[in-house]
Amino acid sequence: MRSRTTGGVRATVAAGTFYPSNPDELTAMVDELLDGASTVAGGSVPHAIVVPHAGYVYSGPIAASGYATIRPAANRFRRVALFGPAHFVPLDGAAVPEAGAWRTPLGDVGLDPELRRVALDAGAVADDASHAPEHALEVQLPFLLRVAGPDVGILPVALGRVASGAAADLIEAVGEIADLVIVSTDLSHYHDQETARRLDRRTADAILARDPGAIGPEDACGVFALRGMVELARRRALGVRLLDLRTSADTAGDPSRVVGYGAFAIGS
Repeated sequence: MRSRTTGGVRATVAAGTFYPSNPDELTAMVDELLDGASTVAGGSVPHAIVVPHAGYVYSGPIAASGYATIRPAANRFRRVALFGPAHFVPLDGAAVPEAGAWRTPLGDVGLDPELRRVALDAGAVADDASHAPEHALEVQLPFLLRVAGPDVGILPVALGRVASGAAADLIEAVGEIADLVIVSTDLSHYHDQETARRLDRRTADAILARDPGAIGPEDACGVFALRGMVELARRRALGVRLLDLRTSADTAGDPSRVVGYGAFAIGS
């Protein structure tokens, strides 16, 4: 895999915890998740997907349902932009990496300089600090590599406090030259199973209705990127499909304290 910019390489922070660090084990796990993914009949390959970012044992099956929708056109995706939260570093606006590549157990993934240039022109700043401790975008890369192949170029974008319209402007600008946009977010956090299902259903309905204002700050940890993507879908009258909606209790967790996960296809 080739680095597409001249900066250094960001080390993985999630391998061995969120997903396996052994390349063979990781490949087998991702391929099994993709092969077992639920699919929604009748939809075409989308231009954007919304997928979760927890440990694979919890959210992997739901994330796989998003990646399964792009698998039929895998050779189409050479430039991919990823938008997600900054869980650990306070951030206003958007930050793109200064690093030239991101390391994964499956190899280094190069950052695409044209995507980066467009994001910077649209108001993002170059800052590795927002990305250094963050798992939300990193955990997407093994799925992306297994679907799109080793030559894919990426642009990870961390979105902090930003208005829905400004987030939509950034996603739209980058999406004009990206072959695929990925929005990474989990849904409700640490409710009981019944409450989580009710809250996540409400959030899913807001996404399907293309109503970013109906998505509250506690409804999704990647709320700024999610609202921006939903606002863009509203502006451009993009179709939105629900692919999967489950919680950690449905996959591997305690039903008394769950995290919600949803997968959506947009622009299909």
